[in-house]
Amino acid sequence: MVLSKAWTMVRHFEGAPKLEDFKLIEMELPSLQPGEILLESEFWSVDPYMRPYSRRSLKEGDVMMGTQVARVVESQNSAFVVGDYYVANEGWRTHFISDGKGLRALPSNWPDFLPRSLALGAVGMPGITAHLCLNHVCDPKPGEVVLINAAAGAVGSIVGQIAKIKGCKVVGSAGSDDKIAYLKEIGFDEAFNYKTVSSLEEALKKASPEGYDCYFENVGGKFADVAIQQMRDFGRIAVCGAISMYNDSVAPSGPYVQPYILFKQLRMEGFLIFSWEDKPAYKEAQTQLLEWILEGKVKYNEHITNGFDNMPAGFIGMLSGENIGKAVIKA
Repeated sequence: MVLSKAWTMVRHFEGAPKLEDFKLIEMELPSLQPGEILLESEFWSVDPYMRPYSRRSLKEGDVMMGTQVARVVESQNSAFVVGDYYVANEGWRTHFISDGKGLRALPSNWPDFLPRSLALGAVGMPGITAHLCLNHVCDPKPGEVVLINAAAGAVGSIVGQIAKIKGCKVVGSAGSDDKIAYLKEIGFDEAFNYKTVSSLEEALKKASPEGYDCYFENVGGKFADVAIQQMRDFGRIAVCGAISMYNDSVAPSGPYVQPYILFKQLRMEGFLIFSWEDKPAYKEAQTQLLEWILEGKVKYNEHITNGFDNMPAGFIGMLSGENIGKAVIKA
């Protein structure tokens, strides 16, 4: 008999998620049937998308959505060997039974010294998002200026390093001095704390008086209102997130961006990684990211919360910006 713990969503979030919005339950898993495997989660991902998608995809009482790195502990399927690791999309569960569909094996050349949790971060969905969104939407050229907000997060920190590899000047915004120090450490040319500058417009102009060719948007809201005005003609804007707005119960109104898009001839495009998961480019991006990390061209940082019982706290902390790099829960 195997008992699986799981975190359920008690109620849909109103405003920022709270600890009382979650409930820890236990369930007894049945014996394996032919073709099935039992996996035990070792790392779980907490990501901004869970906040808006929970309302769209979950009913109250459902197990909270999310991905994990899990190890095969029992197998009735010859294609899956006990001890092998996979990335699964089974939500906040400690153990689960799978028929193997939807499981993603870690790259075959994954070295033993590299944390497997990176399959949820720099070599996983956030890193691949950074790679594909930057290259396919912004398509930055050498010498261009790239602006990134939430730049010390799981996606933004990788975007900036890829832009540097491509020969760009990179400007990042983040919400603490520690995060700004980290951005400088990983190669950002300019970085500023948006919470302490007296004027966001002046901070953006100081960081790049010539304006911006590419804007990688993770935040939305007032930051976007100001940043779009700093774009150069024919600039490209990749909308990858809008975390500042996820907890709003009423959609805010803001300045109208159409005149800037029109007269600067800008291109703005939204990006969801879920549309790319079955395309060859997804695997190609993962392969490239792993190579860059092993070569030392891309650096990573993980914000680890220990203990499955602390998953809600880790999720809430990530949404409030506690993490530098990828927020991960460790069993």
